[in-house]
Amino acid sequence: MTEAETTSTAATTGATNLGFGVDVGGSGIKGGIVDLDTGLLVGDRFKVLTPQPATPESVAGGVAEVVDHFGWSGPVGITLPGVVTDGIMRTAANIDKSWIGTDVYELFSSHLGGRPVSVLNDADAAGMAEDRYGGGAGVDGVVMLLTLGTGIGTAILINGTLVPNTELGHMVIHGKEAEHQASSKVKEDKGWSYEKWAGKLSRVLETYEALFWPKLFIVGGGISRKADKWIPLLTNSTPVVAATLQNTAGIVGAAMAVDAGLRT
Repeated sequence: MTEAETTSTAATTGATNLGFGVDVGGSGIKGGIVDLDTGLLVGDRFKVLTPQPATPESVAGGVAEVVDHFGWSGPVGITLPGVVTDGIMRTAANIDKSWIGTDVYELFSSHLGGRPVSVLNDADAAGMAEDRYGGGAGVDGVVMLLTLGTGIGTAILINGTLVPNTELGHMVIHGKEAEHQASSKVKEDKGWSYEKWAGKLSRVLETYEALFWPKLFIVGGGISRKADKWIPLLTNSTPVVAATLQNTAGIVGAAMAVDAGLRT
């Protein structure tokens, strides 16, 4: 690790129902203590740079560094940018391809003293957090989160229960993967107006509606900070709201996962 950074977030005092989450991304590994009653971080989050190359051993070392920073000795939830099934990493986005085939539970347990861990996809973690504490709070039925960035990450929850590893950004819609026509990166690369991009995204959302009949779409990613400029332009039927937890959603969702004993 060559650099560490502490970032302020909402502080909570006197919390007793605590968890710990670590969100592994292509550029940073972020973690913190979570008040599981409110979904707020207790104090600050701590971030270290994702090592390059981002191999399993080096990333696991970074996760341990984040956990040790807080002196946390309990269970740890961890997100990864890829699909995890039966404890095995199946894909790898923005990290080293040597992750594919890695037993993530064995890896992280060995770096964290054998304590209980949960490991899940980063979009799934964000979806869990937004569904309980953010834009989906109080909404019953099917809720879908979309993270609009370089690609489109998705999470589906049914009355708060996660359907893991949906990866609907890769669904082919009108001859092209959804994320290749409606991610925020495509908008930026092509110089599209919000109006034109909203039309493309509406088509993707309409396809998801026809298949899953969700009660609500929650949209995250950096472009969600300007949601007022484009959500009103969408033409699909299901209500769409912006994610509210922003950079803490992965941490919070990871803490929720390990608290629930989730094992993907």
